[in-house]
Amino acid sequence: MTTNDAAASRHIVFLDRETMPEQVVVRPPAFAHTMDEYPRTRSEDVIARAKDADIIITNKVPLRAETLAELPKLKMIAVAATGTDIIDLKVCAERGITVSNIREYAIATVPEHTMGLILSLSRSIRPYHTSVAAGRWKEADQFCYFDYPIFDLRGKVLGIIGDGVLGKSVARLGEAFGMEVRFSTYKGVDGMGPLYTPFERILSESDVITMHCPLLDSTRNLLGPAEFDQMAKRPLVINTARGGLVDERALVDSLKADKIRGAAFDVVTTEPIPDGHPFLEIMDRPNFILTPHVAWASIEAIQGLADQMVDNIDAFVAGNPRNVVA
Repeated sequence: MTTNDAAASRHIVFLDRETMPEQVVVRPPAFAHTMDEYPRTRSEDVIARAKDADIIITNKVPLRAETLAELPKLKMIAVAATGTDIIDLKVCAERGITVSNIREYAIATVPEHTMGLILSLSRSIRPYHTSVAAGRWKEADQFCYFDYPIFDLRGKVLGIIGDGVLGKSVARLGEAFGMEVRFSTYKGVDGMGPLYTPFERILSESDVITMHCPLLDSTRNLLGPAEFDQMAKRPLVINTARGGLVDERALVDSLKADKIRGAAFDVVTTEPIPDGHPFLEIMDRPNFILTPHVAWASIEAIQGLADQMVDNIDAFVAGNPRNVVA
């Protein structure tokens, strides 16, 4: 807990400080304030902790209508992330609660993680490392062995679903590797112009499909059983965007049925991954990688996020709110 003495200070509550590593500095806002920081907060504890808050900072702690109704002093929610699906934006708009998010802070880290996953799968880096550790190289008794497939990225089609700053950054990296980059149209939408490839062709013609779109009603389970059936080139499927964009049961079934060459995910619909999740069935497969939602988490990116978050709060209190989503 930190406190600045002032008679008319704003009260800030940070509900989940542990979503940032300790070495990231959250500088004090520029105005008189008090701040309560909690490592993490259960949904049932939000009201008790934030009932006197003027400003709430949250990364992953939901603020739904029933909770917001019990927070009469609340004037601003500073979301320490880009996604705002944890917030009831309609209620915030009705109540005049400003919601600000973080933008364009991960333009290096997420694309780099994405390419790292693509490279790891295309070069079979994980299974080769594991097999060497298990003694396979010595058993092979020659300078190399060929247990796992390796394919070049040069000349392959990279299908990108999502044309925002992250999708465009991935495109530049793909082009640097000599890939043919194609941006997808929205599913079921025609007439987006010659710079976009129809969604169905992205599915059927891509060697790698990577997700970089937001989670909306229109994008939930964007890739499901029918879409996997259209993947004629058995692509790699990458998701560093949001859990829920891909039907996870269908992904597992498609990988087992050899409909896709491999998959790498950094996000899951429920995080942390729960017992009984379909992904747990394929964790030992050499062509599947799961990382714990860390594509965004370079130290440089998180520091930039923290700085932007405080900038958002300062701007709101100064009467010039920015990055407003509600």
